[in-house]
Amino acid sequence: MSFSSLGLAPSLAHAAQSQGLIAPTAIQQQTIPAILDGGDLLACAPTGSGKTAAYVLPLLQAWMLSDAGDRPGARETQALVLVPTRELATQVAELVYFVGEALGRRPKVAVLTGGVSINPQLLALRGGVDMVIATPGRLLDVVDHSKLRLDTIRTLVLDEADRLMDLGFADELNRVLALVPAKAQRQTLLLSATFAPAVQALVPQLLRDGHARVEIASTHLEDATIEQRALYVDAAKRTPVLRDLIEQYKGQRMLVFVASRYSAEHVANKLYDRGINATAFHGELSQGARQQVLQEFRSSQWQVLITTDLAARGIHVDALPLVVNYDLPRSPTDYTHRIGRTGRAGLSGLAISLVTPASLAHWKLIAKRNALAVELEQLPAYPVTEPEPTLQPQEDGNNGGIKGKRMSKKDKLRAAAQQAGIPAASPGSSTQ
Repeated sequence: MSFSSLGLAPSLAHAAQSQGLIAPTAIQQQTIPAILDGGDLLACAPTGSGKTAAYVLPLLQAWMLSDAGDRPGARETQALVLVPTRELATQVAELVYFVGEALGRRPKVAVLTGGVSINPQLLALRGGVDMVIATPGRLLDVVDHSKLRLDTIRTLVLDEADRLMDLGFADELNRVLALVPAKAQRQTLLLSATFAPAVQALVPQLLRDGHARVEIASTHLEDATIEQRALYVDAAKRTPVLRDLIEQYKGQRMLVFVASRYSAEHVANKLYDRGINATAFHGELSQGARQQVLQEFRSSQWQVLITTDLAARGIHVDALPLVVNYDLPRSPTDYTHRIGRTGRAGLSGLAISLVTPASLAHWKLIAKRNALAVELEQLPAYPVTEPEPTLQPQEDGNNGGIKGKRMSKKDKLRAAAQQAGIPAASPGSSTQ
């Protein structure tokens, strides 16, 4: 099957092919015709399945047919793409730019994200733009500061809708919806990696009756192109184990996920001090620094990138062979997104998770929720000596993660009393 057979103009299909989009993926096969027909869409497909191109190519075709670039006067914004992170906004904009370059003409695009000065973004809006790609908070800031109008929007896209809801953008989304045409007067595309309850709740608010629904059932967890391993190690031995893995896969780029900005810097520094070409990537870097680090990693100037969940979505690195969970993700869903950074575009990949005695219960939850059949391996060179916690994990009902192994208030009081040498009160007793 070709892109032309899906209804894309031959010139656009050829431009897409020149950028490596040789044949449509499953999600593209099912969504592109529906989008070109002008209907609303709810689509769920795993990370790396081609969701971005599935809507960018139809948006480019709609722009081509509108002759927007040939009309005199200020441009009217036709499409608005809302994304949860700066990195995903950049990825979408790059696809528009490069396919447009190959096409010989491209829309004027404004990328509106936080973390950088708002002034250049306001200047870029002069004369109008054809397409806006934005995070919700910065979009509203720009609307407040400029004459950007959203009442001309013909197509509204919510990409990674589950992540938008996870990050608490519900209020901002409602404000944006008040600025764009009503759902009866616009086309709305809702794309997500999961059909989370928060995403399902958006459907009646955003989509017209009779909208298309596409779900790609196969996931990276079921995809044989990604081999998954779980290594059972002491928490204190994770860095030596990581060094051994880096030596074992010498010369291969590796994306390592940790739980916090501090951990990213700490682990990266420890590796670098041992002569390993490693650097940190997290949300507290400036936008320019983040882009530079990513570009350097893509060009193999860095072998190892230590990152927070910032890199779990919206970042594409060609032919990335290896992902390591130094810290397990908080949510079982985020496990899917993390390992989805490898094994993309039909290439094979390896995902390794370091499971400690303290995180064992959480690993079992991740495995259960994702139906994993991954054997927990023990390394002879690193025997496990740390005890497993005796308290049971408490599940977080909001997002499926676990909040940790926590003592009850009574247990905390008893422990504090014992530490202070105060005898524990017997059941039913009281103090005056």
